[in-house]
Amino acid sequence: MLGRQDVTEREKMDQFKRRIEQGEKIEATDWMPEEYRVALIKLISMHGISEIMGALPEKEWVPKAPSLRRKLAIMAKVQDEMGHGQLLLRVAEDLMAPLGRTREHVMQDLFKGDLKFHNVFHMKTHSWGDAGLIGWLVDGAAIITQTNMLDASYGPYQRALQRICAEEVFHAQHGEAVIMALAEGTPAQKELIQDALNRWWEALLMFFGPESKETTGSSKQDITIQYRIRKNTNEELRQAFLTKYVPRIYSIGLTIPDSTLHYDETLGRWVYKQPDWNRFKEIISNNGPKSKERLTLRQDSYERNRWVREALASRPTVAI
Repeated sequence: MLGRQDVTEREKMDQFKRRIEQGEKIEATDWMPEEYRVALIKLISMHGISEIMGALPEKEWVPKAPSLRRKLAIMAKVQDEMGHGQLLLRVAEDLMAPLGRTREHVMQDLFKGDLKFHNVFHMKTHSWGDAGLIGWLVDGAAIITQTNMLDASYGPYQRALQRICAEEVFHAQHGEAVIMALAEGTPAQKELIQDALNRWWEALLMFFGPESKETTGSSKQDITIQYRIRKNTNEELRQAFLTKYVPRIYSIGLTIPDSTLHYDETLGRWVYKQPDWNRFKEIISNNGPKSKERLTLRQDSYERNRWVREALASRPTVAI
């Protein structure tokens, strides 16, 4: 026989499910099941940290950009990405507060390796072609992933994504402008793009994560779909990326480094060479080409600026 407390919890859960099924937005102060809170914290923290770590590969090209105009553009993009990260960590903070966790815990989780960030931001950049490709295809992949959550059931995340996605469109346009300039340039400049594509293609496919083999509704991917945080699976998002970008890549005379890639009319989907998912696990476990270096840079910066955070935290409130 169920006790009154059990009935109350069940009633809360039923009401919660009805709200998200009806398209209502859940706010930070609303009741939510622990599973939902934990899934959101993991997703938003990872997203926020990925925005911050994702600025680092492009930051490396600020002093090496080929013109003042390009330098200013990539500097603005880096600044935007950092702002996205701060916005998302602020959203995560409200979710973590009832658990006694803060942004400090998020950063320490990153430094300990407990919090992952996107595989692409562990990769090394070799040329200005890489910087353009990140803006064009990596940001393009991010837009596909993020617009998939533009109607997320959690209101604060959904509202943050509206701003982030709008700015990411400009980032993708920046990357496309760099790529088109190189594609229309000398043979050596066009080769920069092809070389970058050859090295980044597998990482781009990995960006969306492995296809879920779960059918029980217990995987992280299924939980976020079940709670209407996202709409589509990893594989559906990867297929959307291929549909959008494969024709564009071919249109500028580039070759995709996958001889098996084709659209199967019978299956109604793209067929492609599967990336090395074991390598993917190694990369996101901070064993990628630039993982250690970028984490060290992030940690050194965090410690050097600790005094600023402490000064702000101890600043007395002045009544006006």
